[in-house]
Amino acid sequence: MTSQFGMIGLGTMGRNFLLNVAEHGFKCAGFDIDAAKRDLLMAEGATLPIEAADDLAGFVSRLAARRSIMLLVPAGPIVDSVIADLVPHLEPGDLIIDGGNSHFPDTERRQAELAARGFEFLGVGVSGGEEGARHGASIMIGGSPDAYERVRPILESASAKVDGEPCAAHVGLGSAGHFVKMVHNGIEYAMMQLIAEIYDLLRVTGPNADSGSVVADRDLANVFAEWNTGELNSFLIEITATVLRKTDGETGNSLVSMILDTAGQKGTGKWTSQAAMDLGIPVPTIDAAVTIRQISAQKQQRVTLANAFAKRSSRDHKFVIDNAEHEEKAAAGPAASIGEIGTALHAAFLLAYAQGFAMLRAASDERGYELDLVEIAKIWRGGCIIRAAMLEDIRAAYAKEPGLANLLLDQHFTNVLSKNTDAVRRTSLTLTAAGLPGMAFAATLNYLIACATERLPANLIQAQRDLFGAHTYQRTDRVGTFHTPDWAS
Repeated sequence: MTSQFGMIGLGTMGRNFLLNVAEHGFKCAGFDIDAAKRDLLMAEGATLPIEAADDLAGFVSRLAARRSIMLLVPAGPIVDSVIADLVPHLEPGDLIIDGGNSHFPDTERRQAELAARGFEFLGVGVSGGEEGARHGASIMIGGSPDAYERVRPILESASAKVDGEPCAAHVGLGSAGHFVKMVHNGIEYAMMQLIAEIYDLLRVTGPNADSGSVVADRDLANVFAEWNTGELNSFLIEITATVLRKTDGETGNSLVSMILDTAGQKGTGKWTSQAAMDLGIPVPTIDAAVTIRQISAQKQQRVTLANAFAKRSSRDHKFVIDNAEHEEKAAAGPAASIGEIGTALHAAFLLAYAQGFAMLRAASDERGYELDLVEIAKIWRGGCIIRAAMLEDIRAAYAKEPGLANLLLDQHFTNVLSKNTDAVRRTSLTLTAAGLPGMAFAATLNYLIACATERLPANLIQAQRDLFGAHTYQRTDRVGTFHTPDWAS
């Protein structure tokens, strides 16, 4: 019996995704140049309708006509190399699916090149890591709706489910799948940095605040676990509690305290910031998250500068958590309470989503993606890294008003953020007072303030531009474009 679905790239993601598909009853074939990876696939899939091929020709021959072949290989030149090797074995009408984190301009180029040769191509974003690949991911499909229909049953079966609904959908035309996945990752950067700043704040001002203390980090784990039972319910809050509970077997310290403070990145956050700049859409929380990762990589420079600058003690504004009740004790100075910090983090998450969805709206209009924001919010509710309870409210907002330009304009979100702005402000001030870098929180707060400010000081900027470059300006009292030739007189 010929296979219905093929996978090239049997690393962690590709192997687990293929096992997932096979477990749902679809006969599958896999290929990787690494024999050890092929052997692992067959060992783990011994009871499943799955097979592995030793070479590309044998792999393609195992697939049913009008083949559907997914690639899960590292983004970049490797994708082009695999496609170049694969195409001579294919026939017109065959479908190639790129499931990696490819940059959307590369997806557009590949779609055009393959279409000219008679092949179908889908750019597909897959989120959820190893666990999602094996047991249910969030899958964002871009390209031809007809091409998607060919593999819809397979991709929906391999996706996560929320209330019985698959977290896989055709999100838009062209390179929409990889564009949406890029924005997903940008929001992920923002949410992770916001959590990290809160962890930093609680670590130095909370109970048992000795760096590396197992007791201290377990106390903080309890705070995050408690938050995860309420409006902050989300995958990232959940795993924060998990990592804070882990003890290092070698030193007996909290494991997270033993990890070097240099965060890695693969480029999708930077791509999000760059694309947002091109679209003219502000995403300051994402920008700040990318920037702080870049600063974190400059470890030796930070050590040098830390020794050169006097450090102000954060304990001037210490507050203590009652571990049994999570009640706030009397706080000195401007310190925010634990309750306020949780409220602020919830509001900051909403604002990160608002920035990402505003970017999706603009890209849909400018690039002709025809994005379905309701569907995107729906499939992000399960499987993906940024899944969170609040996405149901976001889906409801776009279902009610599909043309919504920014979530801040939805009455529900206006009410929530109006009520919680002070908590965001106090949390940002507490970070500053504690001498901690709260770049993402400050950017988020100022995004909200600026978006809700009727008159910004951009009038001064326009006057300066007109003076040094005759760039002209508009007036508040009459229509037209104006230039002042004699600013100095």
